[in-house]
Amino acid sequence: MNTLSRRGFLAAGAAVLASAHLPRIAAAQGLAPLPLHAASRVIDIDGRAATVWGLAGLAGQGLTLDPGARFRVDLHNDLDVDTLIHWHGQIPPNAQDGVPDMPLPMLAPGETRSYDFAPLPGTYWMHAHVPLHEMRLLAAPLIVRSAEDVAADRQEVVLFLHDFSFKAPEEVMAEILDGHGTAGGHGGNHGAGMGGMAGMDHGAMGNMPMGGMAGMGAAGGMAMDLNDYDWDAYLANDRTLSDPEVVQVERGGRIRLRVINAAAATVFWIETGTAQARLVAVDGHAVQPVPGTRFGLAMGQRLDLEIDLPQQGGAWPILALREGAPERTGLILATQGAEVRRIDPMAEAEAPAFDTDLAQEQRLIAADALPDRPVDRSHMVMLGGTMQPYVWTINGAVWGQHRPIAARSGERVVLSFHNMSMMGHPMHLHGHVFQVVGLNGRAVRGALRDTVYVPPMSMVDVALDAGEAARWMLHCHHMPHLKTGMMTEFTISA
Repeated sequence: MNTLSRRGFLAAGAAVLASAHLPRIAAAQGLAPLPLHAASRVIDIDGRAATVWGLAGLAGQGLTLDPGARFRVDLHNDLDVDTLIHWHGQIPPNAQDGVPDMPLPMLAPGETRSYDFAPLPGTYWMHAHVPLHEMRLLAAPLIVRSAEDVAADRQEVVLFLHDFSFKAPEEVMAEILDGHGTAGGHGGNHGAGMGGMAGMDHGAMGNMPMGGMAGMGAAGGMAMDLNDYDWDAYLANDRTLSDPEVVQVERGGRIRLRVINAAAATVFWIETGTAQARLVAVDGHAVQPVPGTRFGLAMGQRLDLEIDLPQQGGAWPILALREGAPERTGLILATQGAEVRRIDPMAEAEAPAFDTDLAQEQRLIAADALPDRPVDRSHMVMLGGTMQPYVWTINGAVWGQHRPIAARSGERVVLSFHNMSMMGHPMHLHGHVFQVVGLNGRAVRGALRDTVYVPPMSMVDVALDAGEAARWMLHCHHMPHLKTGMMTEFTISA
């Protein structure tokens, strides 16, 4: 293994110090709106220039807000196509939510739109609500610091994950639709840990009684479809392990690592190695601390990890492992003068499938749960689809043929996600925070979230209090699934 140069190490450290000034820049704006530009940019991926898109604030990609600051942003479209940005996990007025034509149209090239709302504190992100645009990396972190964050004696580090192809998103989608997205077509590496019922097709699964699903875990041995595209690179803060970001840290320091899975179609495991971690928040909301060194997150989800570093110096790789595959990416925490060794972007073994038995989700307990109250309305939300033809549905319908899921403002609503397909689905609801209250038929007092992962042949129940009377999107956050219509609307009346 080779060692990074001192020059590279110091340059990376300087970048980290610069990022630490983001909150001060945001605060210095006072009442003036912060500018945010949707624009093209060029990044280096393994020595090859790649033109991608991004969301540039005053100090680079993304925004960081101080406690109490409003989200006052002027969004400028510097691209040559119409686009629109969604503030993932935040609860703005519906007109500012950022879904095309619901109710506002996309921004034309050169157009500016102003936003103003009180943000939720925590780890969030922002991205185009146009799947092909998000696949061009039109996304960035949105960090809203709390008073506790400012007072705490710890260093904050953001790990922003993405998958990337040098091919145009339209070409990527064409390959997926044709069944040629992975080296083995739609049959490669899909059976990890899934032996007994691998011959059952998706149509047969759709007729399986739900009672047979509860508690099956790992789909009862059926063949899962883990990955439907082999990307050219897996990025951590726009870099691969051939040239990872090296974050300078202090001996004995405490780190708050904010992990954001902004990938189009990749679930990651976060592995902290010899650095002991505690999972302290998911999707921006505190949970009772869970110790460990490996935690997973699906597309759209976030994890906050607290890491206490030892007093002796050293370097600690924080790796993101692609589920069901050997590829990995990540960054490195290192004290001054520590030897930083290169890490192979291919692991010796494939990472396992993510949370097929919902074991990780079962460990999560909200620090501040929803108040107990009677349920006013319940909905079953059936998740289905097939790899060939490549069609993914909610309640048997694609967007445009869907039937809205109805509620009244103020009602306590339970949504029961039943995944009848052999791919996992990270389900994201706009404009609301929900609590996980059921896993495969077992009642839990789980985490507060805005995006919940529903494994194949599994059931997840979430409870929420219906908010603003409006049309709110409910969809799978796997971009190719969304592109092919896996979206419906949660329609709230007054």
